[in-house]
Amino acid sequence: MESIIISDDKSIFPVEDAINLLHTTYWAANRDSEVIKKSIENSTVFGVYEKEKHTFIGMARVVTDFSTTFYLADVIIDEKYRGKGIGKKLISTIVSDKRFSSLLGLLVTKDAHGLYEHFGFVKDCERAMTRRV
Repeated sequence: MESIIISDDKSIFPVEDAINLLHTTYWAANRDSEVIKKSIENSTVFGVYEKEKHTFIGMARVVTDFSTTFYLADVIIDEKYRGKGIGKKLISTIVSDKRFSSLLGLLVTKDAHGLYEHFGFVKDCERAMTRRV
């Protein structure tokens, strides 16, 4: 896990790689590339990188007003890197970030409820989850 870097520095974030990765998901497979670019521009985006190779391996976006609520979106780790705790490290980084740690957290997921429950999110209905602090 020491070989992983998580950064919200947009100057190093590889937008085209993110588009390609998001196009492999069930939720963004058909999302227009320009829409993805705009969503990245208008969010706090966390990139996940393999330190030694400087390889982009995942991401998450946070949409927020920085005072009451944040919405967690587009959380994805490249399939080749899954099962190593990287997703947990990414979510931990976000929910412990001082900008978001005291805000109401929202997200929608089809199949990753167990991951988010580790970080205080609870199911509100079939897909929606919230995290109250």
